[in-house]
Amino acid sequence: MGPVSAQPAAVLLDLFRLDGKVALVTGASRGLGKGIATALASAGADVVLHASETQPAAAAREIEAATGRRTATLSANLSDREAGDRLIADAIASFGQLDILVNNAGIIRREPAAEHSDENWDEVLEVNLSSVFRLSRAAGRHMLARGQGGKIINIASMLSFQGGITVPGYAAAKGGLVQLTKALANEWAAHRINVNAIAPGYMETDNTAALRADAARYRAITDRIPAGSWGTPQDLAGAAIFLASRAADYVHGHVLVVDGGWLSR
Repeated sequence: MGPVSAQPAAVLLDLFRLDGKVALVTGASRGLGKGIATALASAGADVVLHASETQPAAAAREIEAATGRRTATLSANLSDREAGDRLIADAIASFGQLDILVNNAGIIRREPAAEHSDENWDEVLEVNLSSVFRLSRAAGRHMLARGQGGKIINIASMLSFQGGITVPGYAAAKGGLVQLTKALANEWAAHRINVNAIAPGYMETDNTAALRADAARYRAITDRIPAGSWGTPQDLAGAAIFLASRAADYVHGHVLVVDGGWLSR
């Protein structure tokens, strides 16, 4: 058998390039959001980074220095019902278009269910689910009007499948996020708008700081992960690039689990 030509592999790898695309990543100042924004920029996209309170200028400078891509920064409180439309409009104004939306921003409130306040429940559902719908709705309108398709990636969770402990609002929101992903995919797939989700396993981020600070729970969780360790934001890079790229053009309504084998155990 003769040598395999390198050309088909090169063409295939081109499907993962994001040159000429513009992405908005919410909650991008640190953690998973920053990691995803860096990954998309490394594949060629210009990236708009959102943060809830102050513009994520430091993250933007790091991404520009590392990748050479253009960045823009925006701030918006996603518990504000008017924020979604404004954020999408401002993202489009930054670079003239929006091809990729990553709904990463989220909050968590830990409180036993019997004492879980309405305020905590409402805030988590508003930011983690309702704002995702509003952002996706606004981005979808833009993508439909342009007629060139697009990619929407929602960041789900292991608690999209499991109930968790002391986080009923978070579990409910992340479960709903999976169904929202499927519902939007059903409507928009025919218009070449792909709506999918990534479900990270236990990751070393601010949201899991309380868990990692509890030595007994940290050890119990780590022991249950087949890979033997918690994930990092870099572990989502490949999944994010894939779902944002042409390589995933026939993937609709899917939840891509990146969990070190947690759900398989």
